[in-house]
Amino acid sequence: MTNINKRAGKKELRKRLFRIAVKALQERGWSVERTKGGASVRVLRKDGAVHRVSIRTSQDQWIAFPRLLDDTGWATLGEVDVVVAVSVDQVHPATPAHALVHWFDGADIRARFDRAYAARKAAGHSLPLARGIWIPLYKDDDGTPTNVGGGAGNDPASRLACVWLLDGPPEADVVEGGSALVGTPASPAVDGAAGEKPLTIAEAKRRLALTFGVPETSIRISVEA
Repeated sequence: MTNINKRAGKKELRKRLFRIAVKALQERGWSVERTKGGASVRVLRKDGAVHRVSIRTSQDQWIAFPRLLDDTGWATLGEVDVVVAVSVDQVHPATPAHALVHWFDGADIRARFDRAYAARKAAGHSLPLARGIWIPLYKDDDGTPTNVGGGAGNDPASRLACVWLLDGPPEADVVEGGSALVGTPASPAVDGAAGEKPLTIAEAKRRLALTFGVPETSIRISVEA
């Protein structure tokens, strides 16, 4: 929900996130081809299947599409059948540990944006045409106008990849059964000066369960001082 190109290092991270999304698709056998329709639009091909996709990057865990000037639909979103969103795993601290890549059905994302637009209009929000409308990837739709349409990224089935962004080896979290899962999203750091609340074990288990599509009871967390 911010202009990331005006912030140091953010423009390069946006490019890196886009490359991560392309690589994740290619590793799953898709060819990724440039096409008309905007900088984010690509054509995917695999085994006779063809998809027109918009790749969206997010450094604040929200994604956006603009309304058409005639208010009949969505620019770019109305022309694709798949949305691939690649987001950072955490907004605070400023340096994220992982990129999370999601595959969404275009019809579902259009329906989410339609609901978000209608809810904000009903709430009296200013919604200039041709300007982006934003929905959260990981905040569930709780009826709050700004959260309506949100939560698509919480579906484990949408996850294509979790990619380590930092230098050095990725952290490993141990899951019941003794197997080490490498590249799990790190928990947000505690910054007492910023007044952030500490992350609870229960919340950490919930997030890891969502990441890997497993029950919370299968997550074991070991903390070493």
